[in-house]
Amino acid sequence: MIAYCVLMTVVDPASAALASLSQVRHAIARTTTAERVADAVREEVTEGRLRPGARLPEQALGTALGVSRNTVRESLSQLVAERVLVREPNRGVFVAEPDREAVRDVYRARRLIEPAAVRHGEAAGPVEVVAVRAAVAEGLAAAAADRWDDMASANQHFHRALVALAGSLRLDQQMSLLLAEMRLVFHRMPGVREFHEPYLTRNDTICRLLEAGEREAAAVEVTEYLNAAERQLLAAYDAL
Repeated sequence: MIAYCVLMTVVDPASAALASLSQVRHAIARTTTAERVADAVREEVTEGRLRPGARLPEQALGTALGVSRNTVRESLSQLVAERVLVREPNRGVFVAEPDREAVRDVYRARRLIEPAAVRHGEAAGPVEVVAVRAAVAEGLAAAAADRWDDMASANQHFHRALVALAGSLRLDQQMSLLLAEMRLVFHRMPGVREFHEPYLTRNDTICRLLEAGEREAAAVEVTEYLNAAERQLLAAYDAL
């Protein structure tokens, strides 16, 4: 996977994403493929630097990553197919703004993937569980420092670590797509802190169950967690 850099504060979120992308151009240059470019852009969405409605100019992306416009165009088409981006005729490519049905469908997928990874994952060893604990600690540290966007990112890392317990590259890739859509959904919530902070305790509970080897109880907790989050998100959509 490409190592992604933490950005310095930039006024324009789109400019911040371009600055972040420019930091990974050395990795793109070694494997100049649309897949790698798509991975880089998708990660900017997952980490919250590219927000719903942001326009993605092909030339600016190509310059930031050091690749041709054809490569950028191919990668953007892939992300459009993944529903992370949308292409608007005569206007360009924009970061998607998921609707209510997208929320429901994403959670359908998550309820099938995450609890099963926790319950049956073949890679649920000490090292993998340490990665889950690290994501919990990351979220708690971000909250303690009032870094609420970082706390939201840590929550993404927590769920990615849960799926990694399965030991499946295919599921890891699928989760990357789901997490990108989820970050776009989270932007619809009125407050980052208000939505994410209560889940820090639930993350810790799940991690403690995993550390104790109680995988069935952890899987049940994950399902209840996802159900609660879906209800909260749908209520927020209905209130808009």
